[in-house]
Amino acid sequence: MSATGTSATTLLLARHGQTVWHAENRYAGVSDVALTETGLAQARALGRWAAAHPVDAIWTSPVSRAVITAEPACEALGLTPYREPGLRECDFGVVEGRTLAEFAKENPEAAEAFRADPVAHPFPGAENPVEAAERGAAALHRIAAAHPGERVLVVAHNTLFRLVLCALLHIPLSDYRRVFPRLRNAAVTELHMAAPDSAALLSLNVPCEQGEP
Repeated sequence: MSATGTSATTLLLARHGQTVWHAENRYAGVSDVALTETGLAQARALGRWAAAHPVDAIWTSPVSRAVITAEPACEALGLTPYREPGLRECDFGVVEGRTLAEFAKENPEAAEAFRADPVAHPFPGAENPVEAAERGAAALHRIAAAHPGERVLVVAHNTLFRLVLCALLHIPLSDYRRVFPRLRNAAVTELHMAAPDSAALLSLNVPCEQGEP
């Protein structure tokens, strides 16, 4: 770790592998949802990617699907992962474990309001998206500060990462679903953090292996 604290940190953001709710597009926030066999294969692919593109440290959300996704990379590089509570996924309130289509049948007005502006009109009982973006951005800033000039793999979650990318890149939070429709499971997004108010997006959704969708 550099003693100067002035060098840019490269954060390599990866969403966890596919879960059992993925096929039906069910919202998985605070729920502890298992990876599918495809998700485990994606985790192994991320491990192979890390072996070929070594990092200096690995940080994960404390949620098991992120922890398990990071395990092959940790084993490949002989690293002990750090846990960051601020990287946990958003709480989706009444939609947790459900699809947007199911919610729309029950409450069409609220679903339409969410589609129009998911930050101004989050799901009932959900975490405030502005607060989620703030905690996630603060977590990445802490990680960058701990590893100046280094490369760090960060494994966490789809909605949180999209909100945080908007916050760090000065994109309106309400546009997170439009600007970043999704982060692919176990694909890598490269972000440079040079200063508290300076972040640059170098790549987005780069697959770990050639031919991966």
